Amino acid sequence: MPDNETQTPKVLVVDDNLQNLELILAYLEDIDCETVSAEGGQEALDSIENDPPDLVLLDVMMPKISGFEVCKRIKNNPQTAEIPIIMVTALSEIGDIERAINSGTDDFLSKPVNKWELLTRVKTMLKLKHLTDQLERTLTYLSEIEQGLQQ
Repeated sequence: MPDNETQTPKVLVVDDNLQNLELILAYLEDIDCETVSAEGGQEALDSIENDPPDLVLLDVMMPKISGFEVCKRIKNNPQTAEIPIIMVTALSEIGDIERAINSGTDDFLSKPVNKWELLTRVKTMLKLKHLTDQLERTLTYLSEIEQGLQQ
């Protein structure tokens, strides 16, 4: 089985409001994870392309590129589609929730963010991402063994 080093998971926090960004980053200090931030949609997309995170916490209402659009772009790219996204939004209309789901979000949190709810959901998503990655590595390994036996 391939060596699966346990690396510290990386969480990208995206929010154009600096106070919200700093608050979420401060909350995440209680979890064993590396945090990076982006203050807008394009900055987030560039960050993901350069160094994909294990989880994205994504504000919905941002100028230029909305969180909905950022989420769609992440999920429509085969190289980033498996990155879990939690949308963080002040929107609470059913249509907004439906739009978030149609954009591909994996979960969402309402603003103002409750620290314990945030930490619980982040831990759950990171655990799920770790297990999914582990399963993918195992399936790749088994496929390689199977191909070796067939030769």
